[in-house]
Order: sequence, then C-alpha cells, then structure tokens
Amino acid sequence: MTLNPRPPPAAGPGELSVREITRQDQAAWRPLWDGYNAFYGRSGPTALAEEITAATWTRLFDAAEPVWALVAERDGALIGLVHYLFHRSTTALDLTCYLQDLFTSPPARGGGVGRALIEAVYARARAAGSTRVYWQTHETNVAAMGLYDQVAEKSGFLVYRKAV
Repeated sequence: MTLNPRPPPAAGPGELSVREITRQDQAAWRPLWDGYNAFYGRSGPTALAEEITAATWTRLFDAAEPVWALVAERDGALIGLVHYLFHRSTTALDLTCYLQDLFTSPPARGGGVGRALIEAVYARARAAGSTRVYWQTHETNVAAMGLYDQVAEKSGFLVYRKAV
C-alpha cells in the first residue's frame, strides 16, 4: 500500500502548501492541536490528559499505527492540521479512510485551508487504495458544514456512543 504520493512543489511566498507532518513540527503542531480540542470543549478542566496528546504525537510517526497527519503551511507557519486513519470495514473490501481531526487556525479560516487539507486526504486515500473517506462534525459546526457540503455528501447516518 502506497500512502505517500510524490510531494507537491515548494510553495512561494504567501502560497498555501499541504505536506506530511515531521517531527520538527511538534512545537507548531501543538497550538493547532490544542485549538482543535478547545473548539470541541476539551480544554481547561475537561482537557485531554497530556498522556493522550503525547501518545497521539508518537502514533503519527509509528509505522505500526494506521494514523497519519498532514499540515497546511503558509510562509513557514503551520495554519492547519488533519489527522486521518485507515481501517477495514464489513461492507467493503478496500480500506476505508476516516478523517478524524481537521483544524484551521482562526486567522486562516475562509482561505481554502480546510478544503486543501481534505483534498490532500482524498489523494492519500486514493493512493492507499481506499474508495471512501468519511468524517463527523458536531451539529453546531455550521461554518465547517458549509465547506463539507461542497466537498462531500451527507451520509444520513447519526452517531450514537456510550462510554463503557
């Protein structure tokens, strides 16, 4: 399975580029990760345990893990992230790609960052032989749904969950 298609050409000044995350990105990735978690109410007293963040970071570079990350960059600054993973399904022979986390820094929103990250995941999924990419969002995330309605279709399924 090929997960890394050829890298895009380097972006010029002011241009947006999407690339695979590197270990050197940790300090710039962390504020985006924290912003993503804060957006979904996981901050302050309800913040993720530091061990979860540390494990997430480690998994992004562990070849045995099915989780991957891309970052969006403009003028040398990280302005967005996406985490995705591949899994089997009982309804398909090919791998399914789950886009788990997508975040654009607030000042960069509306500038095509989310769309570029989603399109990059689509490309990675195709390269891996996956025939489907899916994700979830909260029903109150109206701004993001405006984009999602342009780049995907609603499945009609609702998510139920229970902590056990």
